[in-house]
Amino acid sequence: MTRLIAESPLLITLMLGILAASLIYGWLQSGRKQLAIAGAILACLIPVAWIVSENWVTDREQIERLIYQTADAVEANDHQRAVAVIGDEGVRRRALLELPQWEFSQADVGSIRSIRLIEETVPMQADVDMTVKVEVSNQRGGLHNFRVPRRLLLTLEKRDGQADQANGGWVVTQYEHLPIVGASGNFSNPAQ
Repeated sequence: MTRLIAESPLLITLMLGILAASLIYGWLQSGRKQLAIAGAILACLIPVAWIVSENWVTDREQIERLIYQTADAVEANDHQRAVAVIGDEGVRRRALLELPQWEFSQADVGSIRSIRLIEETVPMQADVDMTVKVEVSNQRGGLHNFRVPRRLLLTLEKRDGQADQANGGWVVTQYEHLPIVGASGNFSNPAQ
């Protein structure tokens, strides 16, 4: 229910609007003041739903923000900022070895297929399945402006007080990039 309230204000607005209109219609048909009052209260809750939705940032929204900020850092070839979201030292070293091999001229998030929060873990974890589109040139001079779509699998962990609080404390603990379909390819990095 909290996800519905925080992330879907249009749906909440439609539900409140239909209920308010039904109650007001019932008042017009029956003359019962209680229906009019209840309908007016529900109608007044519509702007409240939008205000709550704008100010309540969920874990999914924090993770999404983190993903887009990291994509901007990768596109800017700012490797230190790109790996700052990685909370595992071994994974950070691996990323710092991979990233300098390429010069990125584009790094866009294609679609976020799923963000699955695993709430029964301590600390809370999330799995992200997404597609990205990158345009890269090989630093060794082999490939120039090679455009490739990739599937990116992330495992994130929520760490209170340790990570950037603008991201809600979410850090990447594992990542794997693969072809959009099929098994690992030449440019893949299976999780180690």
